Amino acid sequence: MRYSLLLFTLLTLSTTMLHAGGPWPQAPGKAYLKLSEWWTVFDQHYTDAGLLDPNVTTGIFNTTFYAEYGITDRFTTIINAPLFSRNYVNNLRSTTTGELIQSGDAVNSLGDIDLGIKYGLTKPGSKFPVAATLILGLPTGRSVAGIQNNLQTGDGEFNQILQIETGTSFQLGKKVNSYASVYLGVNNRSNGFSEELRYGVEWGLGLMDQRLWFIGRLNSVESFKNGETAATVTSTSIFANNTEFSGVALEVAYYLKGRWGISASVAGAFRGEIIAAAPAYSVGIFYDLNKIN
Repeated sequence: MRYSLLLFTLLTLSTTMLHAGGPWPQAPGKAYLKLSEWWTVFDQHYTDAGLLDPNVTTGIFNTTFYAEYGITDRFTTIINAPLFSRNYVNNLRSTTTGELIQSGDAVNSLGDIDLGIKYGLTKPGSKFPVAATLILGLPTGRSVAGIQNNLQTGDGEFNQILQIETGTSFQLGKKVNSYASVYLGVNNRSNGFSEELRYGVEWGLGLMDQRLWFIGRLNSVESFKNGETAATVTSTSIFANNTEFSGVALEVAYYLKGRWGISASVAGAFRGEIIAAAPAYSVGIFYDLNKIN
């Protein structure tokens, strides 16, 4: 079970958290709110050598509230809160006799909450805006749970992510609105976990008078591998040490009426170390105060 690890929430929840709005802070008094369900179920994983190995079927489900709120035309506050997180493992049975080797288990609790603030380094309305974001990861989830102490809804460490991002918006033809952004960040982790380098790109297309949006993301995490090893740090469930990956995420968002909308996404890693080899999915409903009724 040591490598039976979650396809990191970076690919979906944290991706949304860190990149929603890109380098564009919310306008004063404006907000973007989202309630979503995210999940992945996997029976194989990438090892620390980047190879595929089987594991007992493991799953995680997160019900998450995400919000951005503009304090000034440059300052935006951010919260990403997994209000309910469920991590489970199925029964482990012999492949030859079918004998039960180890019973399945599950844990339900709050997940790790992220709080952040984004600051626009360039003036509002800049053609190529630049913003800096600071995210604080609070250890509000359970880092040790279950009969075998191998289930988690949090990693038990306080981390800080400092990120720089830039981008631009433009039109393709007369009816297609688009934007592109890039980011680069460093994640400082505590409690024996290695620091990380994070980077990626995002591209969005808005159709039907910007009611329908298609968004693609390419994200990577590279571990500095300067923390303690797996032999000295317990990371047997969903938050691992020295995790690395490159992955893609695709999202579709549609404004139903006025400021309300729905979204769906799928994400997966095409290269990894100590992560699950399975896609992750998300569906949600959002409310956008920036949208004109």
